[in-house]
Amino acid sequence: MNNIKNKFSIKDLENLSGIKAHTIRIWEKRYNLFQPNRTETNIRYYSLASLQKILNISYLNNNGYKISKIASLDAEEIPALVKQIAEENDKNNHTLNLLKLAMINFDQALFYKTYNDLINEFSFKDIFYNVFVPLLDEIGLLWQTDTITPAHEHFIVELIKQKIILNTEKALNSSKTSKDTKAYVLFLPENEIHELGLLFTNYAIINKGSHSIYLGQSVPLDSLQFLLSQYEDITFISTFTVKPDKDNLESYLTEFENKILKNTNNKLMVSGRMASLIKDISNPNILTFTSTKEVLENLQ
Repeated sequence: MNNIKNKFSIKDLENLSGIKAHTIRIWEKRYNLFQPNRTETNIRYYSLASLQKILNISYLNNNGYKISKIASLDAEEIPALVKQIAEENDKNNHTLNLLKLAMINFDQALFYKTYNDLINEFSFKDIFYNVFVPLLDEIGLLWQTDTITPAHEHFIVELIKQKIILNTEKALNSSKTSKDTKAYVLFLPENEIHELGLLFTNYAIINKGSHSIYLGQSVPLDSLQFLLSQYEDITFISTFTVKPDKDNLESYLTEFENKILKNTNNKLMVSGRMASLIKDISNPNILTFTSTKEVLENLQ
């Protein structure tokens, strides 16, 4: 079965390129930039080639090229000019467009090529913050607007996850992990599966030579108690994206405090969408943050 999406509505083009549908229609009529097709029921749709072209046009337009100038270029000149500009001064936006195309096409080869070009020039930390995080933010919006399916999101997330794990293995092989009694324990609460930020935190902790214990997704609270007898100083790190939900957030933190933090110097550092709802924390050892980056900036 061919799972590649090759028919796009004008709303899809708007969501993927950032150019308003009204503007795309004007450009289409005035400059003949696109040639939409029609279904048997006369509904307009655009091809994959049109998507790639609108992404390139959007890129050039954002870099100061007027649409009249772009329209005067031959078809092969547009991607060549995009590549030239990207190589000179604006690689990030072009890279995001390539990764979106890789996602839309389920194209692992394009993802790997784009990533390899990046890793030859930037650190993995910079790639994560400057490319993967903005990409994931865009993917969230594309999913919400039905421009992409959950399969597209899972595809690109798993590829990013592979790169984090690969770089974590490299960090483990090259660093001398601390042997003291301090440990970072990384976990997600029960029924929470959004682990990319936590995986990167694990990489960053190992990369600086500290001792990280990665427990992963959906960890029951009782499972953390065993670690209390193994380490004297534990910083628990978690991400609350969907769980615990708003109604259970306070009770979860109370239980965590009583079972894990009570009569210890241990800490809990939490980021994620649900963490932003945590208010009026009386325990100074429960710390909330807006992002994975902020968590890492506050590690001791």
